[in-house]
Amino acid sequence: MAAAIAAICLGALLAAWAWTSTTNTQEVLAARNTIPRGSVITADDIERVRINADPALEPLAASEYDAVVGRRAALDIAAGGLLTAEATTLVVLPPEGQSIVGIALTPAQLPGLPLQSGDIVRVIVTPGLDGEAPSGNPAFTSAEVVGTRPDEATGTTVVDVLVPYSDATVLAARAATGRVALVLDAAASGDQ
Repeated sequence: MAAAIAAICLGALLAAWAWTSTTNTQEVLAARNTIPRGSVITADDIERVRINADPALEPLAASEYDAVVGRRAALDIAAGGLLTAEATTLVVLPPEGQSIVGIALTPAQLPGLPLQSGDIVRVIVTPGLDGEAPSGNPAFTSAEVVGTRPDEATGTTVVDVLVPYSDATVLAARAATGRVALVLDAAASGDQ
């Protein structure tokens, strides 16, 4: 008799747990495969998945499926990753009149703080191999970081920066020499 009562109680507890776990889920959008930043999101790239609701997560609801298809990935989205509002954009990079230049930098050429998309930086020309300092202030190019990625083959970090189209060729030529350093500046304010 006691075993029967225990089995009934256990069954009731399991039923209650199953009910709460299924009623506390939501259907959201996830990446079916890796979506590189800047690429157009297609129907084959995303899928609807059901997850337990968590107030710390803010994924896009599955009802946003049609609105997301055709947008661009604002950042790299790993396969299985949940899509958020910040993960998609209508803006094409680079925007008209701008260029993106990739600069491979060693740890000594980078600030110690991790760089984030949107950071304002200056790419400064450094002395040549003989160590002779340039006369006057060194030449530099102001830029905005759009992404970073490690290059495991060389041990460098490639920093993609957004610059005006007219500055791109000069910056690319300077970066190719390896004689540049990157300086992180404070974000520009409206009162400067």
